[in-house]
Amino acid sequence: MPDISSQEFIRLLPYWGYPLMFLMMTLEGPIVTIIAAFLASMGYFNIFLVFALSVTGDVVGDIILYFIGYFGGARILAKAEKFLKISATVVEKLKAKFHQNSGRIIFYVKSTTGLGYITFILAGTLKINFSKFVRSSIFGGLVWSSFLVVMGYFFGYAAERISQYIKYAGVIIFAGAVVFFIGLSLYKKRQGKEILE
Repeated sequence: MPDISSQEFIRLLPYWGYPLMFLMMTLEGPIVTIIAAFLASMGYFNIFLVFALSVTGDVVGDIILYFIGYFGGARILAKAEKFLKISATVVEKLKAKFHQNSGRIIFYVKSTTGLGYITFILAGTLKINFSKFVRSSIFGGLVWSSFLVVMGYFFGYAAERISQYIKYAGVIIFAGAVVFFIGLSLYKKRQGKEILE
């Protein structure tokens, strides 16, 4: 097995890191975006490429889910409900929201926990206008990815600067990041409830 030095690993990181980053962003964008932005603040990635890949990966992931629902219909929607443990009541509320303003629900659901996958599959099942779906997804992706990139970059920048003066800067920044993620999770859950009201 070849011996790869840490310097060689760092040198190769951007080359295989960007394709891997994009793939992971289509599956779980928020966490990967924050980590990538954190690494960008340390010089491992280009922050503008991270942002572009985050938005693109986010939208591509939404489109894939849309077409799963579009071609799978009610059958795949029922399976998704079961797999994601989403109640039929929640799905019915989402359907009502789609009839009120489909673009708005697509935009706002990006900031929630647990509703994204089922919402985009449902959009396809209901045959929501594709161009409108994509526009709303891009707009939501731009806003959400901007927030995530700024937060990730901030944590990385803070860690690098504070470490010059404080011995346990890494622990402090990690604790701050944990608090941030907890707060973000609570916010996303609250957003999910508000959307369904």
